[in-house]
Amino acid sequence: MNSEICITILIDNAATRYELGSEHGLSLWIEYKGKQILFDTGQSNLLIQNAEKLGIDLSRTDAIVLSHGHYDHTGGLQSVLELAPRAVIYSHPVAIESRYSCKGFNVQPIGMPDTAKQAIKNREVVWTEKPVQICNGVGVTGQIPRKNDFEDVGGAFFTDKKCRKADDFLDDQALFIESPDGVIVVCGCAHSGVVNTLDYISELTNQNRINAIIGGMHLVNADTYRIEKTISVFKKYDVQKIAPLHCTGREAMEKLKSTFAERCLLLGVGDKICF
Repeated sequence: MNSEICITILIDNAATRYELGSEHGLSLWIEYKGKQILFDTGQSNLLIQNAEKLGIDLSRTDAIVLSHGHYDHTGGLQSVLELAPRAVIYSHPVAIESRYSCKGFNVQPIGMPDTAKQAIKNREVVWTEKPVQICNGVGVTGQIPRKNDFEDVGGAFFTDKKCRKADDFLDDQALFIESPDGVIVVCGCAHSGVVNTLDYISELTNQNRINAIIGGMHLVNADTYRIEKTISVFKKYDVQKIAPLHCTGREAMEKLKSTFAERCLLLGVGDKICF
């Protein structure tokens, strides 16, 4: 296959090959016209081990895109940076701030690990409050506007230990790749809402067709109404490939699969999509 764009899953909640490890988190290896882009880094250095077993040389990384500042998307950053001396980091400034999960009396820090924060200080970082181009044909959204009334972007997430200041996830961002068959969208968790994300990317690229969407879609706690609205928007954009990962949730995955059949790919660590 003569493919210009290939995306390999390095970290996800599940693996499809016994020799590869999985963990709650996400990391994707993107190859595009000679450029090597790492999208998120999982929660540990497991992506290093998986990459070695898959024959992927992380030292060739040109860019590292951080979808947002949670531990399960940034935990492996320090280990990757030690291997990839030329990698440029693309991150929203808020990603390095403290974050907490508050469920009753159970308060857990869930932000970027201190090791990752320290590693960033010594590297070239492109701060992405607004859309930024990584290379010709590949961009990062920066902060995503929230315009619809059905995507709940909240949850038990806060920016203080006393759980008084709700986390607005201003750092949530997606990566997009322009292709002849439509835009390819890569999401970390889509805390801004996967529909808000697609609408914004459509606006940025002036494209009304989405070729593919891959990544976490944060539908794990979504009600039936929100899932159905999401499906209707996927149909509107005529999405040809849907690869729900990480935080999408089993119910949403099952509904996406039953609706889109072969266009919905249920994948895991080790799987690869090429365009």
